[in-house]
Amino acid sequence: MTESFQLVEVLKESLSGSDFCPPMAPLIIEVTPKERNTITNISDILSQAYGSYEDPKYISKLHLYAFQLLPERIAKILSSFGTDFSRSQYGAIVFRGLIDVDQEALGPTPPSWQEADYNKLNKYGFIASLLHGAVPSKPVQYYAQRKGGGLMHAIIPDKKMEQTQTGAGSKTDLFVHTEDAFLFNQADFISLLYLRNEENVPSSLYSVRSHGEVNEVMKKMFNPIYKCPKDANFNINETTDEIITSVLYGNEKFPFIRFDAAEQIYNDQANQTPEAFKNLTDFWNDAKKLIYNSFIPDSGDLIFVNNHICAHGRSAFDAGIKKVDGKIIKCERRQMLRMMSKTSLINIRDVTHTDDPYLIMEEHYGKLFNENQQKENT
Repeated sequence: MTESFQLVEVLKESLSGSDFCPPMAPLIIEVTPKERNTITNISDILSQAYGSYEDPKYISKLHLYAFQLLPERIAKILSSFGTDFSRSQYGAIVFRGLIDVDQEALGPTPPSWQEADYNKLNKYGFIASLLHGAVPSKPVQYYAQRKGGGLMHAIIPDKKMEQTQTGAGSKTDLFVHTEDAFLFNQADFISLLYLRNEENVPSSLYSVRSHGEVNEVMKKMFNPIYKCPKDANFNINETTDEIITSVLYGNEKFPFIRFDAAEQIYNDQANQTPEAFKNLTDFWNDAKKLIYNSFIPDSGDLIFVNNHICAHGRSAFDAGIKKVDGKIIKCERRQMLRMMSKTSLINIRDVTHTDDPYLIMEEHYGKLFNENQQKENT
């Protein structure tokens, strides 16, 4: 299947621009029962050998384990994905049925991420990290995300935050966004592993490649005139630094993207100039038409995202409620696990903790958290 897909992509690249069809949806990989069993066995073996997926000895050998232990087809797909920035690369892969989730062993979904029992989630951390290792990239944590909070985060709807534009929200659509668009050193890759989605919440994906060739609206997004406040996880009364950046960057023909509609357009604190606001609105009006939301993740599915090409989000939903035969009944609330990674620890060393090169201390566009906050993580 992998070889056939790659051949199709090569043929696409050889076609003239008029014949080329931009990618409009992620690649969906159906994981076989054999591959699923292999992945489960690997996670059990690694759990026994290291105890935790955050063990430095394990992380130091991550790439080696990824290519030695993962099913060959999955490792090859991710390895190619890691360096494919072409016009035909959507920027996201769905691994359908990657794992079997033991719902009984998982237990009830806790009220919020603060109460998540990571002992029950440990084996999933090994699985997610191996996928990042195959890209290859290293799992990292951000002080901006839960004051570090570990290499893997439980994403759980929280009653207290249901109206927010965060992973803990539920009552409003979470607009597509590249993760941590307010940082210069945001994650390169993100994995979203779904343990539960009984509410049948569609995931939203938007790829900058879906536009096709860079048009006049997109060209304006290369101008460094846009601001992006920190997201709703932060104190909304904090002063936002008046730093301006571009939305599109990198190669002018096949650009990367740093974008968060909720913060850059709908957050009054952004205080965009009239020109910047108009450009952002025009760009968003085009981008909204290209959002892919036909995929409803099931338990055991994983979405792997290039955070420089593809933005992600989800539809609004009523947490803990599902429809069965037209009737509304209670269910276990949605639960997802997020892991982020960078391809190089060397290139981010000026923004990482002195004693932990996996902990990124960037607060907002190059500004670092203060010395006292860094000491908290020593």
